[in-house]
Amino acid sequence: MPTACGRYLPERKTIQMQHITYDAVNAHLSWPDAIQALKEGHKAPKPELDDMFLGPSDATLLNRGAYIEGLGYGAKAVTVFGANARRGLPTVQGAMFFFAPEDGQLRAIIESRLVTEWKTAADSVLGARLLARPDAKRLLIVGAGTVAASLVRAYSAGFSGLDSILVWARRGEQAEALVAKMQTEGFGVEAVPDLQAAAGQADIISTATMARAPVLLGDWIAPGTHVDLIGAFKADMREADDALMRKASVFVDNRDTTLHHIGELIMPLASGALAESDVLGDFYDLVGGAPGRTNSDQITVFKNGGGAHLDLMMARYIASVA
Repeated sequence: MPTACGRYLPERKTIQMQHITYDAVNAHLSWPDAIQALKEGHKAPKPELDDMFLGPSDATLLNRGAYIEGLGYGAKAVTVFGANARRGLPTVQGAMFFFAPEDGQLRAIIESRLVTEWKTAADSVLGARLLARPDAKRLLIVGAGTVAASLVRAYSAGFSGLDSILVWARRGEQAEALVAKMQTEGFGVEAVPDLQAAAGQADIISTATMARAPVLLGDWIAPGTHVDLIGAFKADMREADDALMRKASVFVDNRDTTLHHIGELIMPLASGALAESDVLGDFYDLVGGAPGRTNSDQITVFKNGGGAHLDLMMARYIASVA
């Protein structure tokens, strides 16, 4: 293409932007590949990140952005309405925008449900693979929503030695409904009525609730257990009590998106149950070779913060498959 001065500039190559929906792509994704995408993403440079929350605590607009050198740019905008379940609507709704690292072109608009489901469960299972006992056989899932269903699928793919998956929910009928759904997919899942008893016998506990007060108590947790905390994503939310945070070896997916942003850590830091130095590492440390679990009796806690950098890593994987 000649310019006014007679020089030639290279022609701009446009990328065909993809509009990726949940129903079109979900069946083509793989849990082992999704988990590996997050692991490989943490070998790239650390991200630039920013979040914005608008609206009341029970009806929030959440905007998250990330840039990772070599991987690209991502922005996710979602609404989070806690009461939507009673209306028969999804709690979280929105879209993820994935931009090319080379020239900033918009490569894909992805239904946020697709990114969030795969990112959230893959984040937790990667944490468990790095921190849980490799001989873990019994998984307890606390909560029975959409995330819980993803956890059944993801943990089953990530831990081939599991022989028992238990589900507890405040509403027993919700746990029974999840069990029935998972059984139609071929998973052996059982609902349990007593959370304390089930927690004391589990090798891995994964909590996926909207709790604003602890549902999991440290006094219940047996030596050697790995605890995967997912639900708390805001400053006024938590799922584990101070006793659990005090007795465990604590890890996070990213220090920058969890330490002073999420109630699961803000509250025990404020009470003195936890010091910043008690958070022993994040994925950048663990994937880089830092030690995680050091003995079979150690209780490990992993806080799944689910930052925008993880959305970007997962969006890049999804776009490569679509």
